[in-house]
Amino acid sequence: MKLKFEANQSYQLEAIQSIVDVFEGQPLGSGDFCMELGQYSSSFLPQQLQIGSELLVGNSLILEDSTILKNTQAVQRRFNEVHQKKNTETGETFGMLELAEKLDGMHFSVEMETGTGKTYVYLRAIHELYAKYGFKKFTIVVPGIAIKEGVIKNLEITKEHFAMLYNNPEMDFHLYDPRKRGQLKNFATTNALQILVINIDSFAKKESNIIYQDSDWGVPIEYIKAVRPIVIVDEPQNMETPIRKEAIANLNPLCTLRFSATHKHPYNLLYKLDPVRAYDLGLVKKIEVDSVFSEDAFNDAYLRVLEIKSKKTLITAKVEIDKSDDYGLQRKALVLKVGDDLYELSGKRDVYKDGYILEEINTAEQFISFSNGKTYAIGQKDEGLLEEIMKYQIKKTVQNHFEKEKKLKDKGIKVLSLFFIDKVANYRTYGENGWVKGKFAIWF
Repeated sequence: MKLKFEANQSYQLEAIQSIVDVFEGQPLGSGDFCMELGQYSSSFLPQQLQIGSELLVGNSLILEDSTILKNTQAVQRRFNEVHQKKNTETGETFGMLELAEKLDGMHFSVEMETGTGKTYVYLRAIHELYAKYGFKKFTIVVPGIAIKEGVIKNLEITKEHFAMLYNNPEMDFHLYDPRKRGQLKNFATTNALQILVINIDSFAKKESNIIYQDSDWGVPIEYIKAVRPIVIVDEPQNMETPIRKEAIANLNPLCTLRFSATHKHPYNLLYKLDPVRAYDLGLVKKIEVDSVFSEDAFNDAYLRVLEIKSKKTLITAKVEIDKSDDYGLQRKALVLKVGDDLYELSGKRDVYKDGYILEEINTAEQFISFSNGKTYAIGQKDEGLLEEIMKYQIKKTVQNHFEKEKKLKDKGIKVLSLFFIDKVANYRTYGENGWVKGKFAIWF
């Protein structure tokens, strides 16, 4: 079976065009540059990278900030004029965009409801920016494993589609692997369209990540910085902590293009397709939700914020977690400061292993944030989900699916039931002898 993509969805083309038009006036062929590291004197390239013969190919923007701002305002004004007219004529419900007053650090946002093809939009926008302006280096930053897997799969299944649309450009995409950091050197030196997919945690903490460590050919992060990639941030609301924002800035982006259905800060919003409008266009269907509530359980990551205190020299958060000690597993209250790791403090319990390093204590708004993107306010409690509850959810979904299908089959209405999973391995694992079912598939 081969997937076929519709290349002329008007709402997607409008979103793509809004991105392309921000750079209106940038001549074709001026979007990239070549240089030798030995000739490069910018302050962000350390002395040890002066290796002379290494030739880098990067992005170059010749437009003034004032022109970019005018272009941004023109895109926003056009959106408002077009959709205000539609709202008046048809009673549609497109919300208007606020005109930008400043560039906000060259951050641009696109809001698209889940299920309307935002990944397709930003992948096609990459090809448009390459075709029209010559920009060659793009980095897609993702907040976690599930989205990373989805982006890679979309790159694979759309490659032939985009090759047909854009006359088969020379293009490569890579998933960053700390064990293969030479990929970043290839990313910077290859004279072709290059797309790098990278998890935010791979470069958010300098002292522990290989990307910041020297090698016999240089420091990997400096190669990314030198070529000024256009950075696409997928689900940016998960990357608003100071450490993660600094990490993205460390990539030295030419600009950031931010895609989400639920922006926390919609910097320079260029296009908006909210849930109501998506439903009106028939792009998303009515959704029914069954809720399952769990009792307290020691088998999952439990966390509750009890108190946040600010002293002259120290800001702390009092947090309740499940901790293993000489007396067994107990619920304990700990006083945390920025940088503390719940994995270590819990007695190295695996449920706190994935990103529970405290990144921010916000005294003004009374919340804390961890390196996995999770944010907790005073009194908020997170217990995770028991496997038994997930089993029940699958069972209930299958039951509801067939009940609804039986009810609607004579009306020609198709019923879809969706499962969102945290990682592919929970459904299927691959080895040398083929694949085997993961726990979700077995329960199903």
